[in-house]
Amino acid sequence: MKAKLGFFDFTGCEGCQLEVLNFETELVELLNHVDIVNFREAKTEREDNYEIAFVEGSITRESEIPRLKKIRQQAKIVVALGACACLGGVNCLKNFRPMEENLKIVYGDAARYYDTIPARPISSVVPVDYYVRGCPIDKKEFLKVTKALLLGKRPEIPNYPVCVECKLAGNVCAFDRGELCLGPVTRAGCNAICISNGRHCWGCRGPVDDPNTNSEKEILQKHGLTVEDILNQFRIFNGYLEVSK
Repeated sequence: MKAKLGFFDFTGCEGCQLEVLNFETELVELLNHVDIVNFREAKTEREDNYEIAFVEGSITRESEIPRLKKIRQQAKIVVALGACACLGGVNCLKNFRPMEENLKIVYGDAARYYDTIPARPISSVVPVDYYVRGCPIDKKEFLKVTKALLLGKRPEIPNYPVCVECKLAGNVCAFDRGELCLGPVTRAGCNAICISNGRHCWGCRGPVDDPNTNSEKEILQKHGLTVEDILNQFRIFNGYLEVSK
């Protein structure tokens, strides 16, 4: 029997689901082993008898909470898909303003017709079994996690900083290029894609479980930066962690 998968979207751009559709030949191979029974972005037909649920997007409305709880009740395994589902993502930037002000800015005089609550990752509402991180997700990591789940194994996800992958790639440190980088405290698994392409790490995969904060402070001091500088950058994807403390 093939495992039955469902993909679900909450508040987000749906770019992580689009990455799944971009697999092309890999997706065809995956379909030899699974039935995708719910995937609004890809098919019209839907079923509610899925075993593994991939959930993209953060929770930003009261009406999304019971829907997410229903998905959790049905699925044996729930996987948070992408930065918004895993961390709250960029949507959490609104948490630093009053909710009424957010509605007024976006909807103007029509604000009273809409509801909004502080944005949060899906793990703040229901238990999450596994995470596929990033903005967007890494396609290879998605396949790795999915294959492990189909085999009944726990996916092995890196729990060391992006700096490790950056050094393996032979990159010049973003700090030495005069940029502010979150690589020293951000979870690897992206193959340092941003730094390798001339940018810096934005922290979209979230912090490692035990970041070396002392080393980070030394790096910041060396380059004339402060903890506040790094926290402001960290807020882009990880604002929920700051607000929830």
